[in-house]
Amino acid sequence: MKTEGDGDCPFQFNFDADTFKVGDTVSYRVPESFDEMPFVGVLLEVGDDYVVISPDDPTDPDRRMRGTRESRPVVSTQEAVG
Repeated sequence: MKTEGDGDCPFQFNFDADTFKVGDTVSYRVPESFDEMPFVGVLLEVGDDYVVISPDDPTDPDRRMRGTRESRPVVSTQEAVG
C-alpha cells in the first residue's frame, strides 16, 4: 500500500544551471520568506546570470519572476508575492 510521500516525484527538474533552457522545470526558492521550501516553476528566459520563471499559476498566467541562475534559483519575496 502506498502512503503519502511514497513513489516518484511528478516533476522532472533540471538542477544544472549550466544547461538551463527555456521550458525547463526548476525548483526555486524564496529564502527571505520561506527559507528552503521548494517551489516549482518553468523557465521562460535564461540569461548569463539570471532566469525568468513562471510559477505556472492558473489564477495569474502572465506572472513572471526574475531569479538567480543557480541549481535552485533564488527569487526575492517582492518578485514572488509582489
